[in-house]
Amino acid sequence: MRSVSEWGVDSSSGLLRLLGVFLLGLMATSEASAELRLEGDYTQGGMVVGSVDPGSKVTLDGKAVPVGEDGTFVLGFPRDANPASVLRVRYPGGRSEKRDLDIEKRAFRIQRIDGLPERKVTPRSKEDIARIRKDAQAVRKARVLDRAATDFRQGFIWPVTGRLSGTYGSQRVLNGKPRRPHMGVDIARPTGTTVVAPADGLVVFAETDLFFSGGTLIIDHGMRMNTSYLHLNRLLVKEGDRVEQGQPIAEVGSTGRATGPHLHWGANVREVRIDPQLLVPAMPQSAAK
Repeated sequence: MRSVSEWGVDSSSGLLRLLGVFLLGLMATSEASAELRLEGDYTQGGMVVGSVDPGSKVTLDGKAVPVGEDGTFVLGFPRDANPASVLRVRYPGGRSEKRDLDIEKRAFRIQRIDGLPERKVTPRSKEDIARIRKDAQAVRKARVLDRAATDFRQGFIWPVTGRLSGTYGSQRVLNGKPRRPHMGVDIARPTGTTVVAPADGLVVFAETDLFFSGGTLIIDHGMRMNTSYLHLNRLLVKEGDRVEQGQPIAEVGSTGRATGPHLHWGANVREVRIDPQLLVPAMPQSAAK
């Protein structure tokens, strides 16, 4: 085996130079392995799942995005998302990456619904207002749960199939009065129709009688990505239950603020309400009638 001097380098400074080259090579290899992967819908109401090297830091438009131990993260774009977002990643080795995301703008329709009980449109009594606030607080508390699971990566199926009677983002006019946009999908089916879990998850909220939404379920799919089910006639699971994709969880109803039996299906990524219809394949034509 050749000595250091035979390679034409000094026994001290030569070793340091060789060690420096070796370390630079290791760093280059490590940085080359860092890769940002994104998959999903770059549109208002869309969800994008990403992955980076474990230990990386991610921000979207300057706001920190939680990253799982395996490098998974999830983004949600609100109904009125700006046409451009900036994603930044800082890898464990110190290298940074910037990705400009173009967010597609959508056109949302106006939907008019008449025949609702007036107290469900404009609550006035102190009792109703106190109940609404209590309901909202309970729902917010359920959505704060931050599990390390990534069940959302499994993909989603329709919780029930049928005619779409309401779409995400539409401007609601209730009894002639403009209200907030509709943040979910309404699927019209007869009372008692079975609702199934669209993906694996944990039931984090199960109440039979909220003021606006009636029978209500929320399923957490990990990393604060959750789905909600409103106006239910009957709940078949309880808080704390683990559910699997396709498992019956409830029955369609018309409880709460509703003019007829249907399922309101919603989805959230942390505080952002996204379009659940973007999570699933197109509704089968035979079921959409």
